[in-house]
Amino acid sequence: MKTMWMIRGDAGRLYDDFREQSRAAIGWGQIAERAKPGVSRQALTQAYLAAEPGIKEGTAISGASQVFRFVNEVKEDDDVVTYSPATRTYLIGKFKGPAQYNPGGLDDGMALTRLVEWKATELDRDSLSVASKNSLGSTLTVFKVPDFARQELLALVSGKPSTVKPVLEKLNDEQLDDPLKGLSDIAFERIKDQINGLGWEDMQELVAGILRAMGYKTTVSSSGADRGKDILASPDGFGFQQPRIVVEVKHRNGRISSHQIRSFLGGRHKDDRGLFVSTGGFTKDAYYEADRANVPLMLWTLEELARALMANYQDTDTVTKQLVPLKYFYVPA
Repeated sequence: MKTMWMIRGDAGRLYDDFREQSRAAIGWGQIAERAKPGVSRQALTQAYLAAEPGIKEGTAISGASQVFRFVNEVKEDDDVVTYSPATRTYLIGKFKGPAQYNPGGLDDGMALTRLVEWKATELDRDSLSVASKNSLGSTLTVFKVPDFARQELLALVSGKPSTVKPVLEKLNDEQLDDPLKGLSDIAFERIKDQINGLGWEDMQELVAGILRAMGYKTTVSSSGADRGKDILASPDGFGFQQPRIVVEVKHRNGRISSHQIRSFLGGRHKDDRGLFVSTGGFTKDAYYEADRANVPLMLWTLEELARALMANYQDTDTVTKQLVPLKYFYVPA
């Protein structure tokens, strides 16, 4: 049976690097040089414990096991998937070479790399079944994808519908060692799913509600031409008092380009502050354009939007809480 592996480079932040460099990679620079084909889990675990005095044994075992898999269990022509939390998209490909030590990538979380042939099509997380989304939610860096999810991913990336039924699979060693590990990250991904399911007008109201929870008064533009602003936030609600924050909201429109950032900045006054919210993310050039803007500009992807909601949720009003109902729960630290 064919195997598909999920590789989360630096919790998904290396997604663009994977695609542009035609590779997948993991970190663990402490033991990467020791990770040669044939090395045992025990040897890697001992090397990890020696490199990080005081580290918990369970942490060393988990890390060493994932390095072992990447070097020894992953095979050429195995399928691979990686995920971007920022854009909520999956890249699908095939491994095309053995694991290689990459000393130049020690600081970038790419200490061990494998060549990958990525497919051109990216899959939106919302296109997957709930079962597949849940099965891909593990926070491990390297893990086997359940076969039903592998079949669904390959079908969708080929433009075909999937009729595969999910099958409950056995937990791996790391999950059995600590089934609560990464629970907050999994819950956070589900919260992003909930936010992304909002319509555009509700998304606009959600952003305004977060800003109100942060102490601003807001004016939300009506539907139609908004001349580069969807929300105006300020201490007095009129924009007479500073800071005056002009907000643009784009929902599920794909990545925002540098041209769109320049267009947004073109209508700003020198004392304005800008907030551009794009649940589809931003291109690298858009971030560069924002960094060199002549007015302070903050960019929020779905990731930053969800974190802002969680940080201010207790102070949001009833209307905002109804848009994204959340509840608190406690787990052992």
